[in-house]
Amino acid sequence: PRFHTNHSAHPHKSTIYYIHIHSLFHCLLFIAYVRNSNKQKYMDRVFQLAAERPVVVFSKSTCCMCHTIKTLFFDFGVNPTVYELDHIPGGREIEHALARHGAANDFPVVFIDGNLVGGANEIMTLHLKGSLSGMLKRAGALWL
Repeated sequence: PRFHTNHSAHPHKSTIYYIHIHSLFHCLLFIAYVRNSNKQKYMDRVFQLAAERPVVVFSKSTCCMCHTIKTLFFDFGVNPTVYELDHIPGGREIEHALARHGAANDFPVVFIDGNLVGGANEIMTLHLKGSLSGMLKRAGALWL
């Protein structure tokens, strides 16, 4: 037939196919590496930001619990550094990095003295137990 292809007449086709698949595999590996590098980059950035100030809050501007926790800190006389993830470049990636690190998907995510304390439940529990103010004093965020 006119359109019949004899593969034995073109032995290099299988080699080209192999090279194409091999190249595709390496491209996928590179993409996975870049994604993992970016994930680590954002996690490194989270810890860098958390270490720069005594109290760091990763928040969302529309989150009522975020507002409540920020208000609690303000009522203590603490001026936390707040990163509104829905307003900063890379906020979504930081949110994903926090989730991968074990911070719950609910916000806020609070760091005190560079350590991940947790979200609203953890902060309110510490406050009700009376231990939040001690943590804030030790971090240098509260002087009373």
